[in-house]
Amino acid sequence: MDFNKQIISENQQIHLPILEEKKVALFIKREDVIHPFVSGNKFRKLKYNLAEAKKLKKKALLTFGGAFSNHIVATAVAGKLAGFKTFGIIRGEELGKNLKKTLEENPTLRQAHKNGMKFNFVSREVYRQKDSFGFIEKMKNKWGDFYLVPEGGTNCLAVEGCKEILTEEDANFNYICVAVGTGGTIAGVIKSRKKKQRIIGFSALKGNFLVEEVKKYTIKNDNWSLNNEYHFGGYAKYNEELIDFINNFSKQTHILLDPIYTGKMMFGILNLIEKEYFPENSKILAIHTGGIQGIEGFNQKLKKKNQQIINYL
Repeated sequence: MDFNKQIISENQQIHLPILEEKKVALFIKREDVIHPFVSGNKFRKLKYNLAEAKKLKKKALLTFGGAFSNHIVATAVAGKLAGFKTFGIIRGEELGKNLKKTLEENPTLRQAHKNGMKFNFVSREVYRQKDSFGFIEKMKNKWGDFYLVPEGGTNCLAVEGCKEILTEEDANFNYICVAVGTGGTIAGVIKSRKKKQRIIGFSALKGNFLVEEVKKYTIKNDNWSLNNEYHFGGYAKYNEELIDFINNFSKQTHILLDPIYTGKMMFGILNLIEKEYFPENSKILAIHTGGIQGIEGFNQKLKKKNQQIINYL
């Protein structure tokens, strides 16, 4: 995988009866097919951070995440491909008590471990202090010097990478839709949009604090908004309706969505189309930010609860 390469993703048109009925065109930008593990916004966010780490002559990367974090596995795989050692601070100290069992049960951490990532499992209380100077120094004493990649991968360099999601060919879309977790992806899209394009972010988290996070990376403008109505209860929360939707969508379009980000975004887009939020003849581009590798772990939770699982294509 060449991190210096300019990657342009295909825009795939979606054909559903509701789109024909409401006279709206919907396309999905297939960022999810960039790489099986470093896909979508993870590739974009890591691209310039890896370049900076090399420029600073760092030999290792350190980052943070939960047990099923797409960012953790993406950093491990990208780090190995680019020649870095990788260290992951993982939320949940109980996971470190029997690492063999954890790796057997957790496909995300198993894949990260397979790609050479070393873990430090910490309590949720300690994890909240992860950005403090004392914590970072403690990690340097343990593992030596490293390049720090923030949780979720979002920083100024990540935003620069996400600016490359949109291309000149996307100029004819009226609306650009993107799922929002830490705010880096939508910030990059906002910065590269054309003047008449409206950007709509679909929050995967409960609360309105993400508006301020996005504003940290963007200049003042009024041509973007954050929709907070389709988070299904908060981060990684779901219900049967969402799982049904993801399975039906993949049957109809042959595109798999994840239940944390893109599933909620696409549910929201189609619900807004049904409510005639978008004017007739609108052209909408939805960014598929990847996250498919996390479905296996999510399905494990669903199976334990004897609930419907997400069907792979």
